[in-house]
Amino acid sequence: MAESSVTPDKVLKDLKDGKYAPVYFLQGEEPYYIDLISGYIENNCLPESERGFNQTILYGKDTNVSTILQNARKYPMFSDRQVVMIKEAQDISDLTKDTTEKFLIAYLENPLPTTILVFCHKYKKLDARKKITKHFTKHAVFVESSKIYDNKLPDWINNYVRDKGYKIEPKAVVLLAESIGVDLSRMANEIDKLLINVKDASTVITEDLIEKFVGVSKEYNVFELQKAIGIRDIIKANKIVNHFEANTKANPIVMILTSLFSYYLKILAIHAATDKSEASLAKVVGVHPFFVKEYINSSKINDINKCIACVRAIRDADKMVKGYTVVNVSDGFILKELIFKLLH
Repeated sequence: MAESSVTPDKVLKDLKDGKYAPVYFLQGEEPYYIDLISGYIENNCLPESERGFNQTILYGKDTNVSTILQNARKYPMFSDRQVVMIKEAQDISDLTKDTTEKFLIAYLENPLPTTILVFCHKYKKLDARKKITKHFTKHAVFVESSKIYDNKLPDWINNYVRDKGYKIEPKAVVLLAESIGVDLSRMANEIDKLLINVKDASTVITEDLIEKFVGVSKEYNVFELQKAIGIRDIIKANKIVNHFEANTKANPIVMILTSLFSYYLKILAIHAATDKSEASLAKVVGVHPFFVKEYINSSKINDINKCIACVRAIRDADKMVKGYTVVNVSDGFILKELIFKLLH
């Protein structure tokens, strides 16, 4: 019995060890781990020959608590267990209603041991004050799948690549992080695609390999744009912006603005830090020590007032993109105007 949320990694380890629980409730804003855990159960809990009789997939908008419990209380056919999985469980209309709550609680307190009941509750969280939420946390394997913060993404990439048996250069990690962002599903897919092409586990993943197999330019990316702006390299910054304008699908402006906003917040954090040692600043900024010098150099060129002005300019650009202040203006125009303000 679970008394609080458990980590996705712990759940996956137990599943791979063949340890299945009667009820799983997977919730949160990050769908990656919800898909990973539910996908493992769906594809590994039962042999393929038994899934037709003993694996039921329901969808939240098309079902209700009564139907879910009817399926959960059935006994498996010619098997030791069955799987009942509810995808998009956030769309179950009566999941937290008082009229059905008591029936669901009764099942959670005494689940059928031959059923593995899985709720995939994406992008939302149950109200922690609700009685049903407390019962899920107490009687089910309850997983919180939270969005990963930007400063945690490099470690996530390193760990993911290492778990696959490969090594990756720090610059390659940053290139992936800045180019793909915190979409973990996309990140995992791109890394998997890269590793399939690399094949040899002794090969260290480099920027060149990422450029070749992921399609991310090692010269024209957000990280290089940040570096150019940080040292006021006007020619390089404009070259990168022109590349972005010509390749808008691969370089969406919202992602660029988010990265630039995060960049200036890191520079402001350096200005605010009392301990100016590189080791300390690397922790404050949340970057690999290998890269902290670039941020320190930028902080010397961009004083605190300039950083604050840049943050305001990025916010103004974001409003323009969303159509709050102007209409019928291209993303390329907005980005060029922003970069001019950041550089001057």
